[in-house]
Amino acid sequence: MKIPLVDLKAQYDTIKPEIDAAIQDILDTTRFIGGPPVADFEAAFASYCEATAAVGCASGTAALHLALIETGIQPGEEVITVSHTFIATAEVVRMCGASVKMIDIDPHSYCMDPAALEAAIGEKTRVVIPVHLYGHPADMDPINEIAARHNLHVIEDAAQSHGARYRGRRVGSLAPLGTFSFYPGKNLGAYGDGGGITCRDSAAAERIAQLANHGRAEKYEHKIEGFNYRLDALQAAVLGVKLRHLDQWNARRREIAARYTELLADVTEVTTPQTADDVEAVFHLYVVQVPERDRVTEHLREHGVMVQLHYPIPLHLQPAYAHLGLHRGTLPVTEALAERCISLPCYPELTDEQITHTVSVLKDAVARVLA
Repeated sequence: MKIPLVDLKAQYDTIKPEIDAAIQDILDTTRFIGGPPVADFEAAFASYCEATAAVGCASGTAALHLALIETGIQPGEEVITVSHTFIATAEVVRMCGASVKMIDIDPHSYCMDPAALEAAIGEKTRVVIPVHLYGHPADMDPINEIAARHNLHVIEDAAQSHGARYRGRRVGSLAPLGTFSFYPGKNLGAYGDGGGITCRDSAAAERIAQLANHGRAEKYEHKIEGFNYRLDALQAAVLGVKLRHLDQWNARRREIAARYTELLADVTEVTTPQTADDVEAVFHLYVVQVPERDRVTEHLREHGVMVQLHYPIPLHLQPAYAHLGLHRGTLPVTEALAERCISLPCYPELTDEQITHTVSVLKDAVARVLA
């Protein structure tokens, strides 16, 4: 049995008539850039996220870049985020001429540790970017409270957590700005690159939309310089269809996660994900910690289970961030997780038989490395 980490073809097969009709409408109207498909998706996504407005853009990285510019960050100022995330969270900081400070994560949620945030704030700190990692929201109330006391902007990086809730509220509505990736493998994924920004303030959304479209006010009137960061209509049409199914898909992801956790309960050497009582996680990834991670990974792949590692090298130990001077041992929780984490297959179309097989192979792998 071969089990992929994610199966986008299986998902497409379940919604093929809706997707095909949406794409055909774009082809028939030839409205490839902007227009009603983009506007309709932005309105629907804002409503879904319980935000005032949403702006579609070219990628999750573009979303972060646009949101960071909206905060007014200046060269020489500082942004605090975590090391255990994809590089996009940090690289946009350098794109704005600012410096990034990386802090440790909570050992249970794998998201930003509020206590570490409080300790890291300095005179140059202006922005905080908590990451809702693997589909689990960061602990936003204390993060927001700390940021408010220090007059800091907060941007949610919700690239992996479409639809998740924190204390009853959707991610994307927990700070003035929220950023999303619609990369194909995400819980809400396009058929190419795409991203979005949710906003509490409609004026902020208007500024961001202008910035994403070459700074245009009208077709040939440019009040500012901007970027070609637009979300194209084909992707918006696909996302509009998929958004209608997202809650159902996320519910299935939670069922899969619960089944994995149940089947692995008797394997003390495997650490399964923990979900805080006050959140509704959406399990973009189901990440376990295991001993002898590389050997376990090899065994799983040899037996057809296509696991992945998110993320084996923390950002603070990447060559791209050697200039920060953060040596091994600086962020112990992050580093311990990076050495032990494996992402198991987790997508709505995963069958119970595939879950059982994955767990069987994982148990066998752990038994072998510990023998």
